[in-house]
Amino acid sequence: ALELSLDRWREVQTVNLDAVWLLCQRIGAGMVERGAGKIINIGSLAGLQGPVNRSAYTASKHAIIGLTKALSNEWAGRGVQVNTVVPGYFKTGRQSPAYTDPVVQARIPAGRFGEPEDIVGSVIFLASRAADYVTGHQLIVDGGWYAR
Repeated sequence: ALELSLDRWREVQTVNLDAVWLLCQRIGAGMVERGAGKIINIGSLAGLQGPVNRSAYTASKHAIIGLTKALSNEWAGRGVQVNTVVPGYFKTGRQSPAYTDPVVQARIPAGRFGEPEDIVGSVIFLASRAADYVTGHQLIVDGGWYAR
């Protein structure tokens, strides 16, 4: 955090938080007007924890969870559910030192990193009628990481 520039801080907030806010606001307006809709934000375990050397990212992901709760409180009575899926370590196209770190992998009770298809069911559930009474929730999809 001591070496993090304000420009880099703002860049991370713009990408990770401002974009989510703008999409929620613009898309949510139509949903509120119709009296129905579901917004599913994507967070991160960093939004529930405090990883070392990731202060800007962590702050942005904590903010997404807070935004989800605030919007769900504001819009639930108007027929709009707002939730967040919180992925753990997932294999993506991005390279990460975590993929080769045996300590990280050993901490995941499922014994592996998530694959993109592992997140699909949680999004389908939150988008379905089965989740009509679920709002302001953080659905953790992490192979058990957060439970440890």
